[in-house]
Amino acid sequence: MAQQLAGKVAVVTGGSRGIGAGIAKRLAAQGATVALTYQASADRAEAVVKEIDSQGGQAVALRVDSADGAAVRAGIAEVAQRFGKVDILVNNAGVAVVAPIDQIDDEHYERMVAVNLDAVFHASREALRHMGEGGRIITIGSVNGDRIHYGGGSVYALTKAGVAGFTRGLAREVSSRGITVNTVQPGPVDTDMNPADGPFAGFTVPFIAAGRYGTVDEVAGLVAFLAGPEAGYITGAAVNVDGGYGA
Repeated sequence: MAQQLAGKVAVVTGGSRGIGAGIAKRLAAQGATVALTYQASADRAEAVVKEIDSQGGQAVALRVDSADGAAVRAGIAEVAQRFGKVDILVNNAGVAVVAPIDQIDDEHYERMVAVNLDAVFHASREALRHMGEGGRIITIGSVNGDRIHYGGGSVYALTKAGVAGFTRGLAREVSSRGITVNTVQPGPVDTDMNPADGPFAGFTVPFIAAGRYGTVDEVAGLVAFLAGPEAGYITGAAVNVDGGYGA
């Protein structure tokens, strides 16, 4: 695979599993030094680092609770201190509670907002302090930020729609610095949290034009493209990778 990200330093939040792990591996395969954060899955995070190392890449794992804004900022600052800069930030960490709104308590609401939305602000602001021309900020949103086919997802949709709006505004602010800001909006993707043969698949697949769940590699490939030099004219965009789920 072409080393189009050679010499770049990337941060992937929530990089120990699922989509985040796939993104970390893909960026490393294209030459980036990758720092991935995790909250609880230390063994999974170290397994991702070892896999990257075994393929000739360079990666480190940092324990960061994305619900804690100060911890998020400190994690980004630590990466910048260790490697001298941050070129690519992938805001991937996310949580979801699917339930009717009258069954979502304040704790669940506040954690979803803190991880899915507030952490994007804190990480992006801190990363921009260490990011030069050609920098990339990519946030993993959701097609549910545009439309949602099921009940119980209102708060999750709120956070993901907020991410898309933040992306558009921030892209305007930093374009003069040669930095792009984009959102990638996956549809249903086969992960251990939402497997293609899991309890949600039966009513989800009929809404997908492609007739199947997506793969982690399909999302990671899009993120890697947006992180690379050929995507310099794409900014302020919300790009769906959803098999037509939102069509």
